[in-house]
Amino acid sequence: MDAGLLVLRAVVGLLVAGHGVQKVSFHLGGHGLAGGTEEFRHDGFRGGRLTAVVAGASQIGAGLFLAAGLLTPLAAMAAMGVMTVAATVKWRKGLWVQNDGYEYPLVLVVVSAALALTGPGRWSVDHRLGLGSWPLWVVLPAIAAGPVSGLLTRAVLHRSAATGAEAGSEAVSGPGAAGGVAGQPEGARDARAAE
Repeated sequence: MDAGLLVLRAVVGLLVAGHGVQKVSFHLGGHGLAGGTEEFRHDGFRGGRLTAVVAGASQIGAGLFLAAGLLTPLAAMAAMGVMTVAATVKWRKGLWVQNDGYEYPLVLVVVSAALALTGPGRWSVDHRLGLGSWPLWVVLPAIAAGPVSGLLTRAVLHRSAATGAEAGSEAVSGPGAAGGVAGQPEGARDARAAE
């Protein structure tokens, strides 16, 4: 059981962290902070660069803590929050990932909740610190707070459809529109323009 939890934590945690790295750098197929900023603007979020930095840092931190089994309920809460935001972006496309739906973020939310409930196992930092078994009064609020924080983030930072359309037209006609986002390959810029 401990080996299984270690594998699950490591895979899910490192994937969540990898998404964060992509948002703020050119590593793991990312397009740098400018690309992450443009991604959030394209998806209708306010805040630009700050939103990309906070989202990227949250994903990196949550993922690494989850992989290490450190403060597991809080790490799971943060991972659930950022992946709930990702799910809301894909919600209108339906469940399945082949249609760019929310299947993958949903899986990460559920697995993070399951890790909070089971605990990180003996092969974890929490276990080494004597925190291997978290009480339900910590775990259950953390599981509830994860998706709620993601939905609140969406509600506060997401522009209305009209505002989003205006921002999109400004991005297309604004300075540097011809060159696209710095650091993005031509194909990615062409795909963004086509959308």
